[in-house]
Amino acid sequence: MLLTHATLATMSPAAGSGDYGLIRDGAVVIEADRIAWVGPMADLPADHRGLPHLDCGGRLVTPGLIDCHTHAVFAGHRAEEFELRLNGASYEAIARAGGGIMATVTATRAASEDTLLSGALARIDQLTASGATTVEVKSGYGMTVGDELKMLRVARQIDRHRAVTVRTSHLAAHAVPPEFKDNAKAYITEVALPSLRAAHAEGLVDAVDAFCETIAFSVDELAPLFAEARALGLPVKLHAEQLSDRGGAAFAAGHGALSADHLEYLSPEGIAAMAQAGTVAVILPGAFYTLRETRTPPIGALRAAGVPMAVATDLNPGSSPMASLTLAMNMACTLFRLTPLEALAGTTLHAASALGLSDRGRIAPRQRADLCIWDAHHPAELSYRIGATPLHKRIYGGQLDA
Repeated sequence: MLLTHATLATMSPAAGSGDYGLIRDGAVVIEADRIAWVGPMADLPADHRGLPHLDCGGRLVTPGLIDCHTHAVFAGHRAEEFELRLNGASYEAIARAGGGIMATVTATRAASEDTLLSGALARIDQLTASGATTVEVKSGYGMTVGDELKMLRVARQIDRHRAVTVRTSHLAAHAVPPEFKDNAKAYITEVALPSLRAAHAEGLVDAVDAFCETIAFSVDELAPLFAEARALGLPVKLHAEQLSDRGGAAFAAGHGALSADHLEYLSPEGIAAMAQAGTVAVILPGAFYTLRETRTPPIGALRAAGVPMAVATDLNPGSSPMASLTLAMNMACTLFRLTPLEALAGTTLHAASALGLSDRGRIAPRQRADLCIWDAHHPAELSYRIGATPLHKRIYGGQLDA
């Protein structure tokens, strides 16, 4: 396939002009599922000019977007809690009263794999409609060995039904269920570790995640889980510093984590550790917005330290019921003051790094041919519109969506 007359945001500054690597009136040659050539139309090699082509008419073309943090497999909803929060209840108070994550756990445990898959596919359809071509999906609403495996099996089925790459994260250490109340250490020993080993043996897991927070786990409680992940050759990531500073980001960076996510209460020490380790900061404005938080992540300090910042939806039924990456980009800019360039890099280049993927996130030779063609002419338009998704066409693995 040959894309012609495109405005290419290659995300490779050396390939074009400015930090977006813009190429006006550009062309992209696709062979099988890879990009074979990128450049100005005027430089298109003669032997490619006869390929079946798609005239982009000057439209913006970006790498396919990557959602590097979702909880897309779950059952039920938590609209009532949304109302409770609006009436003054805190996220922590709701969680301690048996709501929050545990409400979704109850519904997810009761649901069949077919029910979970049906719901997940509907959410994935919303994400791909906003340009997603790669999506991370976590477990964490099962909290028994069998139910965690059930969630991961469902996540593994998604890309058999949809044109999207799915990366799975084991998140059994998401909260302490009632049957282990006040005994988080036993939960790690009896559920989190055995479910991780079983998921790895079954080929269901690509990374290991956990929630480090006052309502979840401490770094000491998570240490055996991260040690096991390392022993199994699995990368780690961490929900860190969302509601308080528990030292999670520095702990994760010390384990070479791919990412630390949320980070509203991130300390200078955490920033320094992430910068040294190359750990990506995953910014999640949907949860900040839904929970009506007031403390923003230290974006300026992360920027100054050179910590790469990804942007994701955090799609989940409680704190971020959002399934649009372009909306997440807008919110990251308006709420956290990311620039449109940072927002697009955060859903392409840096989101790929947050998943340990080096073959996507840029428009360059040998990269996967995952591309979005937008009804737009400048990359800033993707962050500028509120809730709009000006997606014209999506290309996944070299194939146009039907």
